[in-house]
Amino acid sequence: MTEVTTHVGGSDAVLDKRLSDELDTYNSDATPDVAPAEELTVRIEERGDLVAGLSGWTWGSAAGIAMTWVRDDHRRTGIGSTLLDAFEKEARDRGCTHAFVTSFTFQAPEFYRRHGYQEIFRWEAVPTVGRDDVHMRKQL
Repeated sequence: MTEVTTHVGGSDAVLDKRLSDELDTYNSDATPDVAPAEELTVRIEERGDLVAGLSGWTWGSAAGIAMTWVRDDHRRTGIGSTLLDAFEKEARDRGCTHAFVTSFTFQAPEFYRRHGYQEIFRWEAVPTVGRDDVHMRKQL
């Protein structure tokens, strides 16, 4: 075997892209009867400035929410609901029957519950004691 080296570091966009591409290829080869995963994003702007956004993916019958953000001055105005509704509509249009999201207890699990998401798993004390990582699912 040739000599290998290990590199440990911080953010690495090139590595992230390569890993994503490699996993997409592996997943596609393992599921030839399923269309490849597609990114799904929603952005809301006000006069060209981003006030809210959601990024995720669809693959087969599943939709996953990776990140959701609403600018402070637009929270509790309905913008988050608009984001989520647009994401779910597009996911349904793509043939998805359910959606997944994770949210820390200090983020927005109550928001997702109000929109029909149900807790399916909780990692307690993540990232620290007194905070949990809540995994949720919704039938679309």
